Amino acid sequence: MPDYGRDLLFGSFITPAAAPPRRAVEMTVATESSGLDLATFQDHPYQPRFLDTWTLLSYAAARTERITLATNVLNLPLRQPVIVARSAASLDLLSGGRFELGLGAGAFWDAIVAGGGERLEPGDAVTGLAEAISIIRGIWDEAERTPLRVDGKIHRAHGAKRGPAPAHGVGIWIGAYKPRMLRLTGETGDGWVPTLSYLPGGPADLAAMNEAIDDAAAAAGRDPAVVRRLLNINGSFSAAGGGLLQGPPGQWARELADIALAHGISGFLLGTDSAEDLARFGREVAPQVRELVAAARRREGTAKPAPA
Repeated sequence: MPDYGRDLLFGSFITPAAAPPRRAVEMTVATESSGLDLATFQDHPYQPRFLDTWTLLSYAAARTERITLATNVLNLPLRQPVIVARSAASLDLLSGGRFELGLGAGAFWDAIVAGGGERLEPGDAVTGLAEAISIIRGIWDEAERTPLRVDGKIHRAHGAKRGPAPAHGVGIWIGAYKPRMLRLTGETGDGWVPTLSYLPGGPADLAAMNEAIDDAAAAAGRDPAVVRRLLNINGSFSAAGGGLLQGPPGQWARELADIALAHGISGFLLGTDSAEDLARFGREVAPQVRELVAAARRREGTAKPAPA
């Protein structure tokens, strides 16, 4: 698949563990001090071992100054879209425009139902996500003076007042794997954020998934490049090379540059509980990946302005 020409982002994928309570915040601070671009957080509100993600995001925003914060991804079935919109806009305003909203259609339905949510069939879950995105963007559209009305199958807004608007154009990044979710990502998403370990065929699986997103974007009259492609990754640093992302920083850099150029991935989010690994990722891997990708783009004559 093509290199979409996007600027590269590097960040963390943090487990919001409740014990010790400030560990996730410390990892966020370590993400920033390592020179990385963003810190992202799982959201499993039915999980008693985890902190509430919105509370954690707010605390982390107050402890940092530069990095972007994002949900990766927010569990929509246990959250009302109007409230999600206002929470996201509030955090973006308070942080000075440092928030992006990752959304998921839902999983772990037994736990969702136990927490008071409604069990949805897969098709209805995707429908609900599409409706929620419409509501969220409608609430953010403060310039529109009429109350928001969305009469959806799963989510509804019957005359909701609009606002506040976020400080910047908050991107909606969708966690998607299956065909209908990929189509939704291409039709309306600002970003796509899968997890590498969930792909049975590894990076090779990205090709067909990207194609589905691109086709849906083109059919909707959108430039496929407007959809930022991010990837949650795991690995281990070692002196000797092994499998994918199992070896020294130089090996990581070459492998990630290959994924960026072959599959258009422009954001890499490292899942780790090690501040030392974050430091190596930010200070050693990320600069090398940027250099390798920039050099390849120059050789191919593909360096060009792309959506930010």
